[in-house]
Amino acid sequence: MDLRQMEVVVAVAEEGGFTAAAQRLHVVQSAVSGTVRALEGELGTRLFDRTTHRVALTPAGEAFVPAARAALRAADQARSAVDAVQGQLRGTVTVGTMQGVWAGLHHALAALRAEHPGVVVRLRQAAVVDIRQALRDGTVDLAVVALDRRQQRGLVTRLLAREEMVLVVSPERELTRTGADADGKVALAEVARLPLVDFAPGWAVRAAVDRAFRAALVERDTIFEVNDIVAAAELVRHDLGVCIMPESIAGRFPDLTVRRLERHAPHWNVMVVRPRGEAPPAVAALLRHIT
Repeated sequence: MDLRQMEVVVAVAEEGGFTAAAQRLHVVQSAVSGTVRALEGELGTRLFDRTTHRVALTPAGEAFVPAARAALRAADQARSAVDAVQGQLRGTVTVGTMQGVWAGLHHALAALRAEHPGVVVRLRQAAVVDIRQALRDGTVDLAVVALDRRQQRGLVTRLLAREEMVLVVSPERELTRTGADADGKVALAEVARLPLVDFAPGWAVRAAVDRAFRAALVERDTIFEVNDIVAAAELVRHDLGVCIMPESIAGRFPDLTVRRLERHAPHWNVMVVRPRGEAPPAVAALLRHIT
């Protein structure tokens, strides 16, 4: 068994098929299939169940893939340690992020690129629940996400920003005066009477908004549910609904009107997160630039 075989099996598992794994590894599909068959022969068991429509891990494959990932990470760390002694930092850093927090990363990535051009960065955008799982299984090295206190357990975290969320409405929509206080803020009870655009379950924004309505003892009905920030803004722009989102995200759509929320306004804490333990050199280098 060698590292290349492990890399191929992990690629098939993560990409969900032999064709996609071959594209990721820049080889022909027959090479991927042959490598997997050879390893299965060596192990004496099948790692994948193959059908005409999908490829799924067997119980043996489920046990093998995490161990293979750990071996690949250890090999990468060993190479990075030698490179660091020689003054050359190389390796790959996989960064998880959510929609809406990308803007704060480009400065850190530019600084890392200037300092260590041999480091490759893979960006993986997903819902926060998926990113947390990826941190646990080792497919993501670090993440810039918004986590609640329960989700932070077992991870090393550093707070980057705390941000309040606001209500975004179309310029044509007028909220009733009864829903605003003296400062023009809008009550969640008033928001609940409006057509609401919500983000999908699993999104950090959705979790924060859910908590805020529960704290205010207000029930709401979701009219539209989206998994994309631009889609949410388009629905608001066409006056099909209103949406609660972090103020920094709302700032990307200057043609929309922003209203602040009174009492129980949701917020999110954006932080850099990684698994416990010593960070590999390439990961540590990027962490130094994330502020």
